[in-house]
Amino acid sequence: MPRKLFRPAIIAAAVLGASAAQASEDAVKRAMEAFIGQPVVESVKRTSYGGLYEVVLDNGELIYTDARVSFIIDGHVIDTRSRQNVTQARLNELAAIDFSILPLDQAIKQVRGDGKRVLVTFEDPNCGYCRRLAKDLVQMDNVTIYTFLYPILSADSTEKSRNIWCAGDRAKAWNDWTIDGKAPAAASCDSSVVDRNVALGQSLRISGTPTMFLADGTRIGGYLPPAQLEAAVSGAAR
Repeated sequence: MPRKLFRPAIIAAAVLGASAAQASEDAVKRAMEAFIGQPVVESVKRTSYGGLYEVVLDNGELIYTDARVSFIIDGHVIDTRSRQNVTQARLNELAAIDFSILPLDQAIKQVRGDGKRVLVTFEDPNCGYCRRLAKDLVQMDNVTIYTFLYPILSADSTEKSRNIWCAGDRAKAWNDWTIDGKAPAAASCDSSVVDRNVALGQSLRISGTPTMFLADGTRIGGYLPPAQLEAAVSGAAR
């Protein structure tokens, strides 16, 4: 029999297989939400590991279950052949963003050297690790840094953020505070950008500072030592 006669059957089998997979994923979603008691499941995807289903909740949390939702695994899956942390790799993928959506005009811009590499940070002025990061970034060359003022720690953080944004030289006011400990002078202007930054950060599920984004949309949650950050920024620029 000519090989081409098998093609419709192969295509039909593929379609049926995809439909069955979708049906099972939908069933897992319904069962998981019934167990939780709320419609909080963002996505369900069958994995290649032991019949597990990956369940992503609307808060970004990733858990696993089986086709009957007879158990829940809250932990990391490690591929013993590649030694890769499959869960962390997937979380990194889920946390990445479309870099083009960032309203960079709402950030403090600093250009070092040729400025070809790009780093975006969301920072609270009273965050200790943010101040540590600021001292590190002074040493980084050939990079454009966009700092979104993201006051989430206290009312004082909001006040400092507004004063820094309203300063005549925002970058200087930011560095004076984060590097030298010189508090920003009281200033007034349309500082609603600070409120918009907070709303933006919440929409991006930023719960701590510093949170950074690379040019390829990769998210870095928390402080990184200078050498690691340098490598990450350079890698994303390739």
